[in-house]
Amino acid sequence: MSEKINLSNYVLSEDEEFMNANQRAYFRAKLIAWKNDILREARETLDHLAEESANHPDLADRASSETDRAIELRARDRQRKLISKIDAALQRIDDGTYGYCEETGEPIGLKRLDARPIATLSIEAQERHERREKVYRDE
Repeated sequence: MSEKINLSNYVLSEDEEFMNANQRAYFRAKLIAWKNDILREARETLDHLAEESANHPDLADRASSETDRAIELRARDRQRKLISKIDAALQRIDDGTYGYCEETGEPIGLKRLDARPIATLSIEAQERHERREKVYRDE
């Protein structure tokens, strides 16, 4: 199969060889679509913020507008970080390490990757990481 894949037609299957060309193309298309959605939303936010930049004569309206703007900008910052994770996942597809746990080297699992395509740890490794994080946080 080519690098162009129709996300609506392809179904991931555990019966296939893990991270075969179809799966890599599927995840690449999914990641690129996700990134494009985020970038489109960011452009819409910028357009909205530009329209909203009018001064509000009422202090309450101005405060509300500034609060809304701060929330929007925080959300965009989180999405900017998400884009870098998406880019890193695309790089892992290119270098052949996508889909494998960074800690154990074992396959992450198709269901987990389908739900969270930027995942870098298997469920077991992620749980260990979260338990360690909780222990350090509780101390």
